[in-house]
Amino acid sequence: MSVRVLAAAVTAVTLAVPSLSVAQAPAGSDDGWTVPRTADGRPVLQGVWDYRTITPLERPESLAGRDFLTPEEVADLEARALERNTDEARPADAARDVSGAYNDFWWDRGQKVVPTGRTSLIVDPPDGRIPHVDRARSTRRTPRGYDGPESRNLWERCLTRALPRLSGAYNNNFQIVQSAGVVAIINEMIHEVRLIPINSGPHADPKIRQWAGDSRGHWEGDTLVVDTTNFSDKTSFRGSGENLHLVERFTRISDNTLLYEFTVDDPTTWSRPWSAEFPIAKNEALIYEYACHEGNYGMTNLLRGARVQEREALLGSR
Repeated sequence: MSVRVLAAAVTAVTLAVPSLSVAQAPAGSDDGWTVPRTADGRPVLQGVWDYRTITPLERPESLAGRDFLTPEEVADLEARALERNTDEARPADAARDVSGAYNDFWWDRGQKVVPTGRTSLIVDPPDGRIPHVDRARSTRRTPRGYDGPESRNLWERCLTRALPRLSGAYNNNFQIVQSAGVVAIINEMIHEVRLIPINSGPHADPKIRQWAGDSRGHWEGDTLVVDTTNFSDKTSFRGSGENLHLVERFTRISDNTLLYEFTVDDPTTWSRPWSAEFPIAKNEALIYEYACHEGNYGMTNLLRGARVQEREALLGSR
């Protein structure tokens, strides 16, 4: 995250209302932990949060009917993930692809961050599977051209990724900056900032479409609920389109843990709404700039290669 972007997000929040002060709530958990609270009594969600996990989004068919793994199975899963993705575990003459391009220093695979033990992140439907209307349609990729950068998707162009965010190979952090009137969520991956007004009324006119949608927040007890609509058809989450409706819930459940829950609905993609949840760990480190645009060699070489192919095809047709 660049200093400029972070400063802009902090400024936008702090100008909305006075800055936070922190007090302790009288109510607490059985182990004596109490929820830190802001001056207006809301739970403090501020900080950097690490959402990496090796729990799959959907339940593998081999684990059908099981909600949780045994502790021994969790340990084995973590060990196999480490072995599968570490260069040192590969033969010297093994073919290298993206998954084997780096050693374990570079990867955020989720070992021992906040173990869930679940067989899937999806908790509804109970089978832990996405309720596709048409799996082939909702999982297919939109064809992309090579005429120019505009022909490629927004992620390749370093502009944005779809919401909600799920654990990936790296950059699995976001930072929350909080005030009474606005909450900012700064994503490490692709570096954009979501500014979420709290109790600010209805969504924008449906004609107004945005890559990250139009978000409105409110509190339900100690849970921050963020309702997002008005997505653009240029972004897609698991096959969704502009009719995506996303509801996220953020709950501080311990000093170092945030429970993240989301429900998505798009009747043109899924036969019913579905929900997932997972704990997110507090990260005491900083988020650094995601400088994707600086020397985007992948995009440059992709388009240069397309021009070479076109030139060769033209010469071959003569």
